[in-house]
Amino acid sequence: MPNQSIDTLETFPNPKSERDFTIRIDVPEFTCLCPKTGQPDFAKLEIEYIPDELCIELKSLKFYVLHYREQGGFHEAVTNQILDDLISVSSPRFMKLTAIFNPRGGIYTTVAVEHLKEGWSPRTDINIS
Repeated sequence: MPNQSIDTLETFPNPKSERDFTIRIDVPEFTCLCPKTGQPDFAKLEIEYIPDELCIELKSLKFYVLHYREQGGFHEAVTNQILDDLISVSSPRFMKLTAIFNPRGGIYTTVAVEHLKEGWSPRTDINIS
């Protein structure tokens, strides 16, 4: 598998950019390497975002996350880097990335990071129960 990077992340025009709507993407087989041992770390990535003008193309996202299989990084650094890369290509109104790592040595790690586009705020007049 060729080494894929942020350069391979693709987007497409939001078909309803005038409307706020939420896109949820689960990546159940994320893998990166422990920077201390070189052993694989496994996680489920949960991406939730409200697009602005662009949406993230899923096949390119799949290839992008594959490149982490050969990358070492602490859970916190990897999670923040992925969010930064997704924001840089899509400029969403809102994005949250939650990385739920499998236990290692009896310790569970979940890292959640968020982005809110400057000048945008979610609607508060909608109450769904």
